[in-house]
This record gives sequence, C-alpha cells and structure tokens, in this order.
Amino acid sequence: MPPARQIVLVPAESGSLGTRREVLRGLAAFNTAPDGDPDTPGVAYGPGFRVELPFVGDRDPVTQALLTITEEDNAWPVLIRMCKRTGWRLMDAESGRTFGP
Repeated sequence: MPPARQIVLVPAESGSLGTRREVLRGLAAFNTAPDGDPDTPGVAYGPGFRVELPFVGDRDPVTQALLTITEEDNAWPVLIRMCKRTGWRLMDAESGRTFGP
C-alpha cells in the first residue's frame, strides 16, 4: 500500500475557505463529515481521504485545511468535483503546485 499523500486545501483567492460551519457544510455535499468522535471534532472523513480543520470556532474563518489521501482511486474523482463546485484548490505541500479552478 502506498503511503498516504498530504495536500493542503486552500481558497482559490486570498481569504478563506469559509467559516468552519460553511466548510463542513460544503464537505457534506461530497459525503465527507466528522464521525462524531469527541476526540477528533475537526476531522472529516470522505471517500478515500480525510480533512483536518484547524481548531477554530464554528463562525471563525478557515484559511486552509490539511487533506490526507488514503485511497487515490476513490479520492481523486471526488476531490476534482469538490474543487470545481466550491472554487477551492488543492496545493501539493512538497512541490507548491496547485490544482483546481
């Protein structure tokens, strides 16, 4: 099994992805949500990936989130669709390259 790949979820323009609540609502449209574990409230699980949000309040802005891809075949189609619909971008932390609209 290849190692998990880490990517940063960033806004297309300078600013934020939205408030924590808005980001979670946006992720929910792509079958991605927290699992209810009180020890990991800022982690949302999706098909082949997980998103770690910063520890901020529900109404505070989220400027970036750490996205870990665990199953590339399942994750990429969802991530591409998510970026197209939300306007978010993916940035490879190693190369600095960005993907998305």
